[in-house]
Order: sequence, then structure tokens, then C-alpha cells
Amino acid sequence: MPFARAARTFRLFPSMSNHPPRSTIADVARHAGVSKATVSRFLNHRETLLSPEIARRVEAAIEALSYTPSPMARALKRGRSRLIGLVVADITNPYSVAVLSGAEQACRQAGYLMMLFNLGNERERESVGLQVLSTYQVEGFILNTMGLEQGSVLTPALRGRPVVLVDRLHQGLEVDFVSLDNVLAVDACLDHLMAAGYRDFLFVSELLGAVSSRIERIRAYEERLAALGPQVAGRWIETSLDDADGLARALQDLRAGARRPPAVIAGNGVVTMRIVAAVAALGWRLGPDIGLIGIDDTPWAPYVGPGISAVAQPTDALGSLAARCLIERIGGLSVPPRKIRLPGTLIPRGSTRMLPGH
Repeated sequence: MPFARAARTFRLFPSMSNHPPRSTIADVARHAGVSKATVSRFLNHRETLLSPEIARRVEAAIEALSYTPSPMARALKRGRSRLIGLVVADITNPYSVAVLSGAEQACRQAGYLMMLFNLGNERERESVGLQVLSTYQVEGFILNTMGLEQGSVLTPALRGRPVVLVDRLHQGLEVDFVSLDNVLAVDACLDHLMAAGYRDFLFVSELLGAVSSRIERIRAYEERLAALGPQVAGRWIETSLDDADGLARALQDLRAGARRPPAVIAGNGVVTMRIVAAVAALGWRLGPDIGLIGIDDTPWAPYVGPGISAVAQPTDALGSLAARCLIERIGGLSVPPRKIRLPGTLIPRGSTRMLPGH
């Protein structure tokens, strides 16, 4: 099933329970012995168009059948669904869950419901996800997708609806964009590691593909290392879920060539977990044997080993900001596309403890 539902989001599929079917406006009309149009007039507070006796009959039928109007049906009749579609690359990624939480809260406060489509990291489903959500008459899209499709490929599926991108750009899709400031995040990692005495570095990223945030972080890392000059040594690698051996070899090479304990920068929370597993398999200790700092803080980071240092992303703020930008566009705001980058927060822990002599 391609959909997942967050708290308070709109349920896409009917319940499979044994509860009796919900009464409809047609049921009320039959019970009262009137037309559906008459019931509709009553529900829309136009009782003045009805005789007192008919109004009483409709009211009694509504009470007898425990009828409640469908908010969705009423909204669609007015030409508004008050639905927002959210498409995420991978709902198992803690980043996606945190962004979803912030976006859902902002939507709820503004009177919107959210529908979620999870790509499951399957790139060919991007256009499919948009087309499916479009059938539910969503009023706009928040996209945190694979970032691989050209904007021109996605445009037909968007059907002219406003869009806000989160974290990942689409080439040729000129819309509002909210993201972590990746350059500042990488600088914060390296500043912290340098101050703690580390001089040999390895940046580990998930496969870059065309994911703009991953590419930005690698570029920022390379540029900062070049600026630091010969006082430091560093390289970067890509890693995938099925390449644990390759990651372990890279860590061994890093430590073997280092002048003092080296440090690793994890490109996101998923990579942080892979590095933790690799370090444990090698029998090393975080901190004394190898430093580790990740971009993305996770709920478990304080409790692994001595605690894992991280640059925490403002995920709730990013999700909330994306939703508010989209609701503004739905409301008719017409300004040039906005590119908003928020700073992260450095959280030092024991995995990057001060090296001897510093």
C-alpha cells in the first residue's frame, strides 16, 4: 500500500470494521420524505427557504440517523478540498518523520488536512505519487522526494498546483524551497572537530545521485578542506545499505593513515547509524579510537556509546515553514520563488571529545 497516515492526516481508505455504514444525505431525505436539495438547504442554514414543518422533519431525520455532513464533500462542493499532498522519499528516515510532524501541525492550525505518499526510495514513483494525490483534489504539494526527476517531467503531474520543495531541489522547477543551510552545517562540524584537535577526516554520504542536499554538503566539505590547506587531510565516500564491508574498509584506511585519532562526518542520520554499526563491528570505541559527528540529530544519539555529536536540523521549523509557504501560495501570494535556508544547531557529545593536548 503506497500511503502512510500520520496523526490527524486524512484517511485514504475506508475502514474495514463491522460498523454500520454511515448515513448519507439521501438517507436523510428518504427518512424525512423530502428531496436531497431540501436537506442541503437545511444543512447550509437556509431554513428560511423551508416551511417550519419541513425544517422540523429534516431535523428529526438527521437526529434519528445520527447523520453528520462529510467535511470533504462540502469542501469539494465549494471548490476547496483543504487538502495538502506531502510526498517523501523515505518515511523510515527520521528526517522525513520530523519534517512531517512540523508540516502537519502547521496545516492543522490553518484548517488543512495532509495526505502522505511515501516513495520508498523508488525514483520511478515520483510522478505516480503526484498523479495519485491529484485525484484527491489536493490544493498543493510539499515535496521531499528523490530529486532525480527534471522539473519539466513533474510539471504535468502537478497540474498547475503550487509546490514547495523541502531539502531537495528539482532542476528546472522554480518554486519555493526550504532547507538546512548545508554550508553552515558542514562548517560547524569541521570547526568543532578542529577545535577538539582532529586533523584527519572522512565524510561519509549516502549515494549522491542528483540529491541536491547531499551534493551541497560534499562541495562544502571539499571547499573547506581546500581552505584549511595542508594542516588537514580528508576524503569522502558514498555508502549504501548493502556495502557494510566497503564502509569498514574505508574506516580502517582512515585510521591507519591518520597521525592521531581521526574523525568521521556522517552526511545524515541514516549514515550515522551505519557508521556506529561499522565501528562496533571493528571493536573500536567512539571518542578514544575515532571521532564521529553527524548532520542530523536523532533521538537515540545521546544514548549510543559516549553520546554522538551532531548538527541538529530544525526539522519542525522546516516542515512548518514549508506548509506556511504553500498555504500562502494557495491563498494567491504571487512573489518570485523563495529560497529559505535555516541554520542547524551544534550539539557536542562524547564521540568528539577533546584529544590529548587540546
